[in-house]
Formats: sequence, C-alpha cells, structure tokens
Amino acid sequence: MVLRFALVAAATFAAMGFGIDTATAQEPVFVQLDTSEGTIVLELNVEKAPKSVANFVQYVKDGFYKDVIFHRVIDGFMIQAGGYDTDMKMKKTLPTIRNEAGNRLSNEKYTIAMARKGDPHSADSQFFINTGNNTNLDRANFQDGFGYTVFGRVIEGQEVVDRIGKAATKSIPDPVIRGALMRDVPVTQIVIKDARVVEKK
Repeated sequence: MVLRFALVAAATFAAMGFGIDTATAQEPVFVQLDTSEGTIVLELNVEKAPKSVANFVQYVKDGFYKDVIFHRVIDGFMIQAGGYDTDMKMKKTLPTIRNEAGNRLSNEKYTIAMARKGDPHSADSQFFINTGNNTNLDRANFQDGFGYTVFGRVIEGQEVVDRIGKAATKSIPDPVIRGALMRDVPVTQIVIKDARVVEKK
C-alpha cells in the first residue's frame, strides 16, 4: 500500500521534539529521506528508543542531514550516513547520547540504528540502515555487552535501500585521520538531498 505523507504540524511534533519528555510520548515519528537514489520513509520508535529518536529528529529539524552522503556501504550488511558532506568534510555534531540497545529491538533487515565508536555511548549524528539480518549487533550478542541501538525501521523505499546497498565502492584517503584509508565509500556519491519529519496520512 502506498503511503501518503505531509509535513507534520509544529504543535503536533512539539510533544515529541528534542528537549521534551519523550518518556510520555508513545506514538511513532515518521521521517522522510529524499536521496539521490529515491525516497526512504522511516518509522521511529519513540517508546523503545526515546533518546535516540529525539537526537535523530533534532538533527533532522536542524537541517543537518541535507546534502550529507552515504559514506559507507557494505553489500548485505548495511548502508551508513550522517557524518560527511559532499566535500567529504565531517560535520560538527551535538553531544553524544547514551546507548539504548537494551530495548529489545533487533538489527534486522531494513531497521535503522545509531552508529558509534568503541565507546558504547558515543553515538551522535551517524546512523545506518541494516541491509541484512545483523542480529550479531544486538546487545545480547555483541562482544562489548552493549551493541548497536535500533530506533526505527524503513516502511517505504526498501527498494531504494537495496539499490544503495549494491553501489560499487572504493577506498580513499581518510579525510580525518592522516595516513589512514576510508573503505567502502560509494564510487558515485549517494546524497541525502533533504530530510524532514512527516505525518502518516
């Protein structure tokens, strides 16, 4: 079934926005990503991952994700975005958030999760969409006892996710770490042209 979406009214969204008590908000939030490969619509789970959803939505509201790229693509595993602009410059982020991977949401295919570094509480703007059933990333299975926080799922545009996941990739000099290589970078840039909160009709 084709879903229709419209911009959510400010008053409606305010109850779920960053800085609001998301512990009392149970309804999902919907975000549309307009990419160079097509449209992806996300359903974000406020109930199970309130901090992660509020964080992601704040970046969306701030226009942070406009003209950022999918900078890491691994076929059958995941597609990652939210850190670099089209000039391969890393964008300045908000403070990191605490890991919520104990919420029993699994890193199944077409779910969206927070990327992080070695510190389990280091997630900021970067996220990935699972293109395989990566249950090894769940808290119960991950070696550090924390895992990767799932905070929503793709409800429209799975074919776009699949297309991005098949992109040819290359290694380039890391723009941040001198002398290092950045692997799995799409040969042709895949750009998030816009990201916005929408309302399911």
